[in-house]
Amino acid sequence: MRFDIITIFPNILDSYFNESILKRAGKNGLVEIKTHNLRDFTDDKHHKVDESPYGGGPGMVFKVEPIEQAVKSVKKQAGNKKSRVILFSLRGEKFDQKIAHRLVKYDQLIFICGRYEGVDERVAEYIADEEISIGDYVLSGGELPAAIVTEAVSRLVKGVLGKHDSLEEFKGSYPVYTKPEIVKIKGKNRKVPDVLLSGDHKKIEEWRNKR
Repeated sequence: MRFDIITIFPNILDSYFNESILKRAGKNGLVEIKTHNLRDFTDDKHHKVDESPYGGGPGMVFKVEPIEQAVKSVKKQAGNKKSRVILFSLRGEKFDQKIAHRLVKYDQLIFICGRYEGVDERVAEYIADEEISIGDYVLSGGELPAAIVTEAVSRLVKGVLGKHDSLEEFKGSYPVYTKPEIVKIKGKNRKVPDVLLSGDHKKIEEWRNKR
């Protein structure tokens, strides 16, 4: 599966993508993550990608033309793939595991990362296939949302995780403990629950399900 991230900071996520699960998935040919500098897709000699907003107001707004050219380019690079273009936006649909399952069915996801005061609305209307938000708070740009969606979707690609049981949705979320059995915290001994030491797998499963 291929992820293409369009941004004015193409190196901002390198350290994250070059570690752990995503690095291994890339080496094994299961996912391909590419970042693209939006400034490379403008005819302006100064590589300008933004302008002041019509109607006045603070800040600058990303222009349509560079984004359109970038999207066309990355689609062409990937060849004849089933792709989905996503714009990160506060007005977008709230990202969750259900959306991750829907997106993993595509061969290519193209992420448009806004900055400043946002992106010309015509990008949302005519270029992006959908808008996604990762939460009810404001960030400086779409790069962190792109990283979050990339990881959440990549985990669903067959072979990316060592074990299917590692999927949180498969096993559920319950309290976990490890050695030592007893730890002194704030002057008191804190012990692992007895049921987890019992060896009775049926009781352990029941205990986990309740939590």
